[in-house]
Amino acid sequence: MASSSLSVVGSGLDIPTLVSQLVANERKPAADRINTQGSTVTAKLSALGSIKSSLSSMQSALDALVKGASNQAYKTSVPEGSGFGATVVTDATTGKTLAVAGSYNVEVLSLAQPQKLSSGAFAADAAVGDGTLKIAWDDKSIDVEIKPGSTLAEIAAAINKSANGKGVNATVITASDGQHLVLNAVDAGTKGALTVSTSGGNGGLSALTWNGTSGGLAQTVAATNARVRVDGFERESSSNSISDLIPGITLNLNKAEEGTTKTLTVSQDNAPLKINLQAFVSAYNASVNLLKNSSAYDATNKRASTLTGDSLVRGLQQQLRGQLSANVVDMKALGLTINTDGTLALNASTFDKTLAENPNAATRLLGKDGTLSDGLSKLLKSNLDTGSGTLTLRTDALNKQIKKLEKDLDDLDARMEKVSARYTRQFTAMDSLVAQMQGTSNYLAQQLAALQK
Repeated sequence: MASSSLSVVGSGLDIPTLVSQLVANERKPAADRINTQGSTVTAKLSALGSIKSSLSSMQSALDALVKGASNQAYKTSVPEGSGFGATVVTDATTGKTLAVAGSYNVEVLSLAQPQKLSSGAFAADAAVGDGTLKIAWDDKSIDVEIKPGSTLAEIAAAINKSANGKGVNATVITASDGQHLVLNAVDAGTKGALTVSTSGGNGGLSALTWNGTSGGLAQTVAATNARVRVDGFERESSSNSISDLIPGITLNLNKAEEGTTKTLTVSQDNAPLKINLQAFVSAYNASVNLLKNSSAYDATNKRASTLTGDSLVRGLQQQLRGQLSANVVDMKALGLTINTDGTLALNASTFDKTLAENPNAATRLLGKDGTLSDGLSKLLKSNLDTGSGTLTLRTDALNKQIKKLEKDLDDLDARMEKVSARYTRQFTAMDSLVAQMQGTSNYLAQQLAALQK
């Protein structure tokens, strides 16, 4: 607020200080009212923000719980020392698994292994030959240009550069009789088996050929497929990881034990669902306690909380209690009980026992369209939706109030600027009049003194 630079003229008054005090006294009642309203609205906005955050956490926990209850988890069990392992496969898109509870007799007949080819011995600096090496596997192939004068090491480097880690890897092994080029098939099984042919050049590369049965190279390790028998049904695969034999299960073969059968057990896994349910209970209880504390009244100290008597908070509390009360029987059967303060408690033993006897109990109550989860999901959505949620609309309204109060303060300051200017004009005019009167008084006194002489 601007203040005048005018000071004492004839009255002896400190006009700027006097004007400032008068304006401050006139401004104070309105400013106090606006600031008090602003503090109240800000406190409510903060409290609602905490409630909104808490309910959002509950919504996230509920979403995870619904997903877990709708898509039952399974686990596998394999005897120690078995020649295979097993994992449950979950669809990356739907999050569901095709696995079902059951047991399977598994016999690993053979493992898939990659082919290995080796050349004869060459001196380290010997030029092997030049031309083009064509290396093929499955329905793929690469053409490797070999420059004149290339040694085994240079040929291996050219192969690896061209293959780029796909289909074949080349190495040079130095033995007592000299250097040997070794070609390792990248892919196991007969699909990954290599053939090597040559074209052009001086013919020296013929020492590095293999047509599948013979050639300049020798086959030191033959490509073989995995073979496994499940409940008497045999399956062959080029990979030791087989995902489409038992629905929803990937078999990982690691040791051939023909004639030895081991039992794979697939069973329902309730541990993830229990963890999700415990997380939801914690989130629910946090929201219930927050709603209670934000609207409580301290009778001893006669002090209200920020949202004491607020209809939105009361409505939320009633709706949450209503959702639980409508499902109290099914909740209790699953180990969920309502405490006297409205919070939830989970009895893990009851939960385990109920699901062991009735695997679908959790799905009916907590899965998609579950009797409890569906109502809670709709309740949270109606309050948290970005555009039309009750909490969102209430928050927007409070923000508008704050903006209006800020404008009220700006308007008050503008009015006080005008009041200050008016007071300054009035006191300055008065001071000028006093100065004039003082001058006239001095003149008259001088004239009277002159007449008396």
